[in-house]
Amino acid sequence: MSTKLFPLLAFLFIAFGAEAQTSIGFRGGYTSSSASYRVTLGSFPRGLTGITAPTYSFVIEQFFDKNAGAQIEFQLLTTGYAATDSINMGNEAHFDYIKVPILSNFYLGNSGRFHIRLGPHLGYLLRAQEIARPMEGELVVPTYGQPGDDPRRIMYGLTGGVGLSKLFGRHTVQAEVRFSYEFGRPESQDRVFDLNFTQLEFTLAYLFMVIK
Repeated sequence: MSTKLFPLLAFLFIAFGAEAQTSIGFRGGYTSSSASYRVTLGSFPRGLTGITAPTYSFVIEQFFDKNAGAQIEFQLLTTGYAATDSINMGNEAHFDYIKVPILSNFYLGNSGRFHIRLGPHLGYLLRAQEIARPMEGELVVPTYGQPGDDPRRIMYGLTGGVGLSKLFGRHTVQAEVRFSYEFGRPESQDRVFDLNFTQLEFTLAYLFMVIK
């Protein structure tokens, strides 16, 4: 998917929600990744220690009624692994994505609210980096940031989160915990059977109501 489609998604989101309250703002915090891979079909899954990295988002949120809404985000996300197991000891790789969650929101409360978010996400790989590579071998996870590597660019999966919101007139402050599961895999050269990432995010957001 080209990144040129992302502004179009935002335009359609606003157009369909033209009659609703619209808030825009920014979300920032940290994401903690975890990874696992299987060398061949049926082989034992091997876990990789994840990394912790900052994450930032531009947020467009719609309220369709008191207890329901939706939002779209344009998020800069870094995932990857920093292996500490005996096979991959010291190997570290980072994957930088632009990620677009499209989420349904459900709220409980008035000026102070509990919220639940759930929906799909799409993303595009901006850069893959090999930070360190001391270990090689048949069971070692392959490289993704070296010449000749050709990682898949598209990410897709499901995102869910829970959090608290506080409204101050047109202003909203939110604290949230999110979990994402990736169905897209970066491996495209059949060097391993499977490589899977998950992310856990801890963030704060500020939103301002632009349409009431």
